[in-house]
Amino acid sequence: MRGPHNIWRLIRTGATLERTGAMGLVLDAFDAPPSLRMVARVLAWPFAWLGHKGDPSMPPATRALTALGPAYIKFGQVLSTRPDVVGDELALQLRVLQDKLPPFSTQEAKETVEHELGVPLGDVFSEFSEPVAAASIAQVHKARLRETGEEVAVKVLRPKIERAFRKDIDAFYFAASIIELISPASRRLHPNDVIKHFDGVVQGELDLRLEAAAAGEYAAKTADDAGFVVPRTHFFQSAKRVMTMEWAEGIPFGDVAAIDLAGHDRKALGERVLQLFLRQALNDGYFHADMHQGNLKVSSDGDIIAYDFGIMGRIDEYTRRVYAEILIGFIRKDYRRVAEVHFEAGYVPPDRDVDEFAQALRAVGEPIFGMNATQISMGRLLAYLFEVTERFGMETRTELILLQRTMVVVEGVARTMHPQINIWQVAQPVVEDYIKQNIGPKAFIRDLVSTVQVLGRFGPKLPQLMEATLARTSQKTSEPHSKMRLGYFLSFGAGVATVVSALVLWTMLS
Repeated sequence: MRGPHNIWRLIRTGATLERTGAMGLVLDAFDAPPSLRMVARVLAWPFAWLGHKGDPSMPPATRALTALGPAYIKFGQVLSTRPDVVGDELALQLRVLQDKLPPFSTQEAKETVEHELGVPLGDVFSEFSEPVAAASIAQVHKARLRETGEEVAVKVLRPKIERAFRKDIDAFYFAASIIELISPASRRLHPNDVIKHFDGVVQGELDLRLEAAAAGEYAAKTADDAGFVVPRTHFFQSAKRVMTMEWAEGIPFGDVAAIDLAGHDRKALGERVLQLFLRQALNDGYFHADMHQGNLKVSSDGDIIAYDFGIMGRIDEYTRRVYAEILIGFIRKDYRRVAEVHFEAGYVPPDRDVDEFAQALRAVGEPIFGMNATQISMGRLLAYLFEVTERFGMETRTELILLQRTMVVVEGVARTMHPQINIWQVAQPVVEDYIKQNIGPKAFIRDLVSTVQVLGRFGPKLPQLMEATLARTSQKTSEPHSKMRLGYFLSFGAGVATVVSALVLWTMLS
């Protein structure tokens, strides 16, 4: 229910941040202005006693988000990858949220497995360990298949997690509605659409059958990606609240010291994870949208292992081309072209001035080039970019939310491996390769072939479609028979044109 009762949930959010000591840390991390600090503390302090106490053994931020629930934990997971945005201290606290949360009992996990698979646990697994990792939505157990002896990872959803998420999401919907009501300027960002999108993503993550299918598709699409591994899914041992995958041994991506001790090249790993993400997003239009350190490992031979496929992203071919043109424009410092792409795609209202927008984009892009990550304040850069988009009336593109969020996460992961990484230099060869293959004469011919194929499928129906259209038109004219004859003529002409076009293009391609 998205009614006013959610006010209580929002009050407890602020009260919990205050009670756990996380309020000041969060305000400092985001460099909040004095006015906002004062309002936040004045409103939260009287209600601090209503906040969740949390686990006193945890750091303040982790303690607050863990007490508030899974949706808040998800938000913290994203921030944990961005020390350049929230600061080293807060990022370090939040990193615990990735896969080191308190587990639920192994007995409950076994009961869930038996209920979901419909057979006694011993009939499927000869071994079943205590939890080896616990996150916001599920935990993982190491097991051994009785039939083959293979070691596997068994992911089991937390008890009653669906209900807990529903409460959080409802409060978010209510908060978005309040924001739109009291701040008309925020409506261009479509807060409710953003929450709706997040809601859909989360619902997909709560059905492990969908995650198993996503893992299978992702493995197929990335099979040829050098230095990248997706563990095999065991579909017969998976269900709605249980998923079984091949066990992947490796060093967690967040354990930099262990990666150094094993002799792996962190610079190469940082560059590879960023390029892999871009290549998968642009070439496949299908990418891992939760690619934080807790979902990545480094194998003994240096391969990057990915797992946890509850959140995957898709972008269509047109959007990929727009995204690539924007990226390559920034890389080449062609801010005029970047501005034009925004207007052509309808991202910026047509009544705005393209030259002014290009100038504003230059102010965003220029500070990046020639600098390493330690010299760039991504927080200030994002804040300025927000001001630019607000000034030009650019609206939130819900189809790009996952792509944008994942880009932020992956960049943070890459910088954990190599703090001096220059994302533009690393991205350039991947984007340029995509541009060569998908924007130019080859892509134009490929698009024409696709168009002809579609027309060809409708070829047999063209006479009936034209006849039906002209029959409706003839009711309003005095020349129905001539219209009908014209319809047959046009249908025949369209069919001939389709065949001729197909033959011409086939000859060109041959």
